[in-house]
Amino acid sequence: MVPLDTTDHYTFQLSDKVTRQKVTFKNRFGIKLSGDLYVPKNIGATALPAIAISGPYGAVKEQSSGLYANQLALRGFITLAFDPSYTGESSGEPRHISSPDINTEDFSAAVDYLGIQKNIDRNKIGVIGICGFGGYALNAAAPDKRIKAVATSTMYDISRGAAKGYYDKKTSEERTKEFVQINEQRWKDAENGTPAYGATGLANVPENAPQFVTEYAAYYRTNRGFHPRSLNSNGSWSLTNSVTNMNAPILAYIEEISPRPILIIAGEKAHSRYFSETAYESAAGLKELLIVPNAVHTDLYDKIDVIPFDKLAKFFKQNLK
Repeated sequence: MVPLDTTDHYTFQLSDKVTRQKVTFKNRFGIKLSGDLYVPKNIGATALPAIAISGPYGAVKEQSSGLYANQLALRGFITLAFDPSYTGESSGEPRHISSPDINTEDFSAAVDYLGIQKNIDRNKIGVIGICGFGGYALNAAAPDKRIKAVATSTMYDISRGAAKGYYDKKTSEERTKEFVQINEQRWKDAENGTPAYGATGLANVPENAPQFVTEYAAYYRTNRGFHPRSLNSNGSWSLTNSVTNMNAPILAYIEEISPRPILIIAGEKAHSRYFSETAYESAAGLKELLIVPNAVHTDLYDKIDVIPFDKLAKFFKQNLK
């Protein structure tokens, strides 16, 4: 683990052509979300297009989403990187839980906030979801027609992964066994009055761990991406966290994003690539799947020379107009 003296640490350098301001806003569940608003300097009086960004799953806005926001602000957008409910500086108790419903709502709440800012054109708002928040971003865009364009990067379908396991190999017997374990844990949590958490998931990765786990640790547990508020760096999800994702498919209505455009970006060598490919196949209308050569899942978290920011900027400039 990397020791840090301040929780204001960011894992990237803010551009001198961009300003960053802490903001808060509430979702429809009353949870106060914390975000960083990135604004290009010297924009004048023109109302600009805006993009709300969140993810990866288990990360905070000082990590990958903030890096994306900074880069896209450099390219002419007002951007909002935000911590999802129950994580980072956002409110919600107990801590370190996720919900396909609430985390989908978080994106629409971000659109609410952006759309009432005087320097933003509310008819030109898009969203980007990174890793697990790619799935939630697509889920938000289906019913929220205010979202004019949606992009995902190194996407996970958290619900599918939780319900079916990697590459859909989890059997019905394994799924039932997992539910029974969660049920037993709920009895314990009810008796104790607080949820239980596992050990810090990436703290002690064994040498024989799958390569993608090693790649996660190389981001979250080193100077490259460590942040003390990131549960992937410094904590874990609750032991009962997966239950609602296991029982709530989130991409059932992905076709309803059409005719609005979708850009799906994945690494050629990412273990998660199949999530992006399935989402692309299931989507209708204007859609594009961009495979980044030789990239693994975490390369698209922070490697500025690998992440296709110019492509993202072009996509949103063409579609937020």
